[in-house]
Amino acid sequence: MKKILLLTSVSGLLLVGCSSTQLNMSMGNMRLISSSADPQDVMDFATTTCRDDFYQGASFLSKAGKEYRFKCVKADENEILIPIPGTTITPETK
Repeated sequence: MKKILLLTSVSGLLLVGCSSTQLNMSMGNMRLISSSADPQDVMDFATTTCRDDFYQGASFLSKAGKEYRFKCVKADENEILIPIPGTTITPETK
């Protein structure tokens, strides 16, 4: 059991160390992402994260330093997807 916990925590730290984008909070349809990556990469990551949770995509709310706030949007809520200024939302491929 101790080996599994140690392996899980070490592999998590290695993944965080290799990537410049990570999901800090996921609460309901809100996502807080901390990233030093290019804004388009952050937008793509947020959109993928929301789609993985059965939403239509991510709508940009705000940015403070390296933290981006997004709202995941469902298709039936009559909300629009707002990208980070200067970026685009890639259409979903089926």
